[in-house]
Amino acid sequence: MEIVGGGPPTAEQIRQRHARILGRLRDVAAASSHDPDRLRIVAVTKGWPVDVARSAVDAGLRTLGESRVQEAEPKVEALPDVEWHFIGRLQSNKARRAVRAFRMIHSVDGRDLLRRLDEIGAEEEFAPRLLLQVNVSGEAVKAGIDPDLLGGGIRDWPGVERVVGLMTIAPMAAAAEEARRIFGRLRRLRDALEQEVGRSLPELSMGMTADAEAAASEGATLVRIGTALFGPRP
Repeated sequence: MEIVGGGPPTAEQIRQRHARILGRLRDVAAASSHDPDRLRIVAVTKGWPVDVARSAVDAGLRTLGESRVQEAEPKVEALPDVEWHFIGRLQSNKARRAVRAFRMIHSVDGRDLLRRLDEIGAEEEFAPRLLLQVNVSGEAVKAGIDPDLLGGGIRDWPGVERVVGLMTIAPMAAAAEEARRIFGRLRRLRDALEQEVGRSLPELSMGMTADAEAAASEGATLVRIGTALFGPRP
């Protein structure tokens, strides 16, 4: 996917880029027999100031992503009507702040964190939707649940009723074929998990600027795009 130039983008630049990227990804999804209307872009404002996030909102974007709770909080406060998604690794000691700030958390990487978020959600009387992060690629440096653990018993995990899908991250230098293999496996894991828990898990968060088309071709519903929308981070 095209990498745009540096410097803070204008709202009109963001609008045009978003329309172009979303149109391309939905075309790819449709060509692979996936429902294109289910695919959304999570515009990743990580590393950009509040003014750039506001430009994204002015461009018509309403789903923004951040990967650090502390960096996100002033943006969430300034733009409270946005559907904020947390996409980074979440430390347990920041779980309560994340629950208060975000409407969806993509990176639930284990049973303990899931239980903690469930408990906090009950206490706060508000619970974001949750995605289980799965380490499909098996990289030791990546967080995520071992795919083999998604089998029997997960329906008994505390808080699993708040889970609405799965998330994964492909290796940074993965070729398109390798990325597709990883994303396709996540989709099949989701399908099997739906059978186990007995309900729909509609969301698949996978793909970033470099591998967005591979993700779209394998049924992604949430694609996390930063650089192609906003340019290289300052």
